[in-house]
Amino acid sequence: MPYLTEDTIAAIASAEGGSVRGILRLSGPDAVRVAARCFEGESEIAWHEIRSAVMLAGSVRLPRPLGSVRANLCVWPDGRSYTRQPSVEIHLCGSPPVLGAMLVAVCSAGARLAEPGEFTLRAFLAGRIDLTQAEAVLGVIDAASADDLKAALDQMAGGLATPLAEMREDLLELVAQIEAALDFADEDLEFVSRREVRRSLERIGRSVAELRERLGGSAERDGSPRVVLTGRPNVGKSSLFNALAGESAAIVSDDEGTTRDYIQRTIRIDSVELRLIDTAGLRETHPLRHDAESAAQRVRAEQTKSADVELLCLDSSRPLDPWETQQIELPDSRRIVVWTKCDEVRPLAELPRAIETSSRLGFGLDELRREIAVRLEMQSQSPRAVAGTAVRCRDTLRRAARALRRARHFVAKDLGDEFVAAEIRTALDELGRVVGVVYTDDILDRVFSRFCIGK
Repeated sequence: MPYLTEDTIAAIASAEGGSVRGILRLSGPDAVRVAARCFEGESEIAWHEIRSAVMLAGSVRLPRPLGSVRANLCVWPDGRSYTRQPSVEIHLCGSPPVLGAMLVAVCSAGARLAEPGEFTLRAFLAGRIDLTQAEAVLGVIDAASADDLKAALDQMAGGLATPLAEMREDLLELVAQIEAALDFADEDLEFVSRREVRRSLERIGRSVAELRERLGGSAERDGSPRVVLTGRPNVGKSSLFNALAGESAAIVSDDEGTTRDYIQRTIRIDSVELRLIDTAGLRETHPLRHDAESAAQRVRAEQTKSADVELLCLDSSRPLDPWETQQIELPDSRRIVVWTKCDEVRPLAELPRAIETSSRLGFGLDELRREIAVRLEMQSQSPRAVAGTAVRCRDTLRRAARALRRARHFVAKDLGDEFVAAEIRTALDELGRVVGVVYTDDILDRVFSRFCIGK
């Protein structure tokens, strides 16, 4: 894509197909002059006197047999437009032949056809929006559900840009103080204490970790909420899965390890359609092994990581093992703790917010469904990102987090402020890549080539 911003571009901005109204968009130094060559106002227009945004009524001149067609012109003559360039929108009949003829007319008058995403690219290059907001524009266009649309609109409004700007500002202030101390190392001056540096790095590191977790969930989403059953082998996950799904989809056996791959079914709870997923029971495996059991454990970990709600299943007929005890003590808003097999024996311990169930008798299932619905509602209220942003930024945020960890290590070991400053600057560069302060042509090509023409 050529990153030219000093010519005037044009494209049809409304959706394909016929409609009551269609929109053709112009942006560039000659946008107003190009429009003036094609437009006749209801009253005389002093084009050179237009200084602020205005709407004009009139008609456009199109080739025969169309002739004169009624139209309105929305004119932004200065840098207060979407692209920060003179811009015009021509609103007229939404007939595809009429819009096509209008596009030919403005191109004949001095504009050129815009590339995919070029209007939003110009807005980004002009500093009107950052890269996360540009991707949110595409997220709005591609939204497949109300949740997708909400996430895209939140991101467009600065849901990612604002916290990232705050993190970068804090890091810039911190590195400025550290480098000032290096410049005046011979003076008895303390610009920032080691304790303050450590605390700032820890706080910003937590913010980056939270953002990584938020983007990690967004990258895995495909529009349907995911409820994943996890736990040790033979704790009753498959029986609970079948009871919730209303069918014998998962094999139930007293033998451990019956479920090797994951099984999923689409079910409905209240008005929400979700994917219910049964995974292999958790076992300890060597990370370098490549047998069937190790593969099953990797799949289990991937499914659990991408879950909107996790059902941690505990067998009520036996004591908890150390891993289970550790899991229920970890705070996780996605997790619901479920006692299984409660028709056989009462749970051996009382757990906060644990739900007692029996897949055989069916009790506790309605309570579990209600709690799943509550957790999914909580998740829908939590901020998330457009999937394209999440995929693009996953490795970048990982590198930023790693640089901040190294900086904290250098501070703790007193290994030299110059190394601390270097790692902070690395983290700054990585965060800059997320918002587009630091970018390369291939990143912009990857982002904007996915847009349709006219956006």
